[in-house]
Amino acid sequence: MPAIPVRRSPRVSGGSEVAGQTVIRNEIGVSTPSKRKIRSNSTSEDDVVTSTITPSPMEISPCKWKSPRRCVNDSPKIPPNVNCGDKAKNVSKSPVKRRLSESFLEKPMWNPRDMEQLNAVKEALHVSRAPSNLVCRQVEQNRVLEFCKQALEKEKAGSLYVCGCPGTGKSLSMEKVKEVLVNWADESGFQAPDILSVNCTSLSNTSDIFGKILDKIQPRRKLNCSTAPLQYLQKMFSEKQQPAGTKMLLIVADELDYLITKDRVVLHELFMLTTSPFSRFILIGIANAIDLADKFLPKLQSMNCKPAVITFRAYSKDQIISILQQRFEAFPYTVFQPQALELCARKVASASGDMRKALWVCRSAIEMLEAEIRDSISSLDLPSLHGRFSYQQRDGACDKSPIHESNVVRVDHVAIALSKAYRSPVVDTIQSLPQHQQIILCSAVKLFRGKKKDATIGELNISYLDVCKSTLIPPVGIMELSSMCRVLGDQGILKVGKAREEKLSRVTLKVDEADITFALQGIRFFRNCLQQV
Repeated sequence: MPAIPVRRSPRVSGGSEVAGQTVIRNEIGVSTPSKRKIRSNSTSEDDVVTSTITPSPMEISPCKWKSPRRCVNDSPKIPPNVNCGDKAKNVSKSPVKRRLSESFLEKPMWNPRDMEQLNAVKEALHVSRAPSNLVCRQVEQNRVLEFCKQALEKEKAGSLYVCGCPGTGKSLSMEKVKEVLVNWADESGFQAPDILSVNCTSLSNTSDIFGKILDKIQPRRKLNCSTAPLQYLQKMFSEKQQPAGTKMLLIVADELDYLITKDRVVLHELFMLTTSPFSRFILIGIANAIDLADKFLPKLQSMNCKPAVITFRAYSKDQIISILQQRFEAFPYTVFQPQALELCARKVASASGDMRKALWVCRSAIEMLEAEIRDSISSLDLPSLHGRFSYQQRDGACDKSPIHESNVVRVDHVAIALSKAYRSPVVDTIQSLPQHQQIILCSAVKLFRGKKKDATIGELNISYLDVCKSTLIPPVGIMELSSMCRVLGDQGILKVGKAREEKLSRVTLKVDEADITFALQGIRFFRNCLQQV
């Protein structure tokens, strides 16, 4: 540490120094020995030399001096322009979570009492509302589009089978592919194909699909009663080549598994039309069954005519959050807490990955918030109590009330909506338990986190006492706790072993920890308790 110039006070008579008068001065200001000790060691000799300028009165005052450090975690080597808050933002978060938190902080909160805002949000979350751009499905869309482009360039028929779980964006992706394909054909100088979209569930008879194809090719042609549409199509594309300039026909058959019959003739003949010598069909079949081509079309596989397969996988948690964010990005206000959206996405992704289910849960959670606000307004219905105020005055008071965080859709709203969407006997049982039994389950979940799978009743009692102490709830005795564990064992939630002493009996969870967490998520006390490590 560089030497600091020291000026000692003169001795008084008797050869002693005046107590408390020893003052240490440098060119910057006045410091006491205690302040000198806590200063950073990073001060170099150059700093002392360059600080010979006459200080201002504000700099001389010791009480105004502040350490250059920004926070406790800073070190002397950190540049002064680096803020501790910037480091806190760099905590290991996924990009989706970071964008979700930032959007919550940037936008103001919405007013669910405003019917215009409420209806706009509900409409945006409706299943029938197709987004302008389908996110998280670009890879699958490009594969389907490339298949169609190659068929148009070579003027060659082909078949493609698109499969995946319900609610994974198959039908929406095909609508986008049709739009992009027509634009690409016009820009590239190719002849755009005719497009026939058929939902097979709307057919009164499975063989009616051939009549729809024939009507698209030759709309004004009338057939003899003895000639079926399928026979006419087979004859048309097997005996003579089509005239030059004839357009290709793109057939998009949604809900293709509806055409599966006992003999599977209709489904087989539909794919066989693409193998005729002069066929100009591009067939895209959409269904949920992943193994349809292997299971129901063995003849095509033996003839090397098996259709190409593109699988739409179930949406992940991050993908569901991104899609929900896309629905909300047009609004200048925040509707959901980030934790609430994350809970919805996590549960739906783990259950099915069905985006339609996630939209339904969000709409249901908004309706619960709406009902909660309606109940709070009715409880403040002063005219019914005193008869002094009009309804207009009451509504005006509600409109002028401040918009705070309770107006956004919270975790407890989403948890209740999820419990309705994924009704489970285990979840229902846990939610109907008495409070102390729920506390026991909460204590067991905290105790069994990590590698531990079982514990004694004595160990469980310690965890139970900690939870009760943190919430100021009077705990029950260990004998009563043991009897409640036996009750939970009779309901199939816990497994309680036998021992000579009651407190040595071993306890194990017989249900998934996620079910307990989900069942208790709607209560703030348990939610905060389970979030603590």
